[in-house]
Amino acid sequence: MILAGDIGGTKTNVALFEIEETGKPLAQRSFPSGKYDSLDAILAEFVAEHKPQLTHACFGIAGPVKDGQVKTPNLKWVVDGQRLAETLKVGRVGLINDLEATAYGIQGLGDAQLHPLNEAKAETGAHRALIAAGTGLGMAGLFYDGKGYRPLASEGGHMDFAPRSPLEYDLLNYMKEKLGGGHVSYERVLSGPGLFNIYNFLRDTKVAEEPDWLAEQIKSGDGSAAVSIAGLSGKSELAVKALDHFAQIYGAMAGNLALLLKATGGLYLGGGIAPKLIEKLKDGTFMKAFTDKGRMSALVENIPVRVILDDKTALYGAARCAVEHV
Repeated sequence: MILAGDIGGTKTNVALFEIEETGKPLAQRSFPSGKYDSLDAILAEFVAEHKPQLTHACFGIAGPVKDGQVKTPNLKWVVDGQRLAETLKVGRVGLINDLEATAYGIQGLGDAQLHPLNEAKAETGAHRALIAAGTGLGMAGLFYDGKGYRPLASEGGHMDFAPRSPLEYDLLNYMKEKLGGGHVSYERVLSGPGLFNIYNFLRDTKVAEEPDWLAEQIKSGDGSAAVSIAGLSGKSELAVKALDHFAQIYGAMAGNLALLLKATGGLYLGGGIAPKLIEKLKDGTFMKAFTDKGRMSALVENIPVRVILDDKTALYGAARCAVEHV
């Protein structure tokens, strides 16, 4: 039996799979990451509940894997593969980046688990790319080796944010000041917290007025969620503009990644934000920025773009990786 996990900044998903059924969890549970001091504690609770006979284990984690360890950037955890193997009583535990896990999972998805934003035909045997905005921003490649796809991990979400307009230059300077100068990554503007940063920038620079009712919702709850709901409903001009700029930045960076990997086999949007903002992503704002690549516009216009709708894709991928490589 396989134990697989998808570990993010706010939520840790854990599931059990049969070796022959890596696309169908036998049992699955979500844990609030911040309420636990380690992944070990979460897994101990899950294993005690289900008492599985484990043969394989693999976990996709939001952070760079080095020497069998991960120091998670959004949690005060150090995840050690050897220690986990001893705890779980298995020969070896696989630790991979969470976007790498999603990339493994993509390969088992059907049409019902994907929503097309661009209906272009995928080039046979061509590389693919994955970008996912959520608590943070992740990116990965799927390299075609002549026989199949091999996921390629990255920390591309921490690349320098590259503004494309005078307003985005002002956003960059605003974020530099907010962060005390220095590096501003794409993750700072292209994530859940990033959407709220864009909203605050537009509010503070008087691009539009913040309605009192929305200010109250933000104060009493999740700012990013409040902005998303207000923007999608059209009830706040400021929130609508924030979503517009978010979609533009998302599309531009996704297009950059597609060019970087020459991903004519397809570009996938993962993470928790894309399915929630699907109506915004469908209105053309994202694809206009995605295809605005000058002399390479014709290339990216012919790349299929799909939103991943299944929020268990990283779990499927971690289970698949466990069988194939751990």
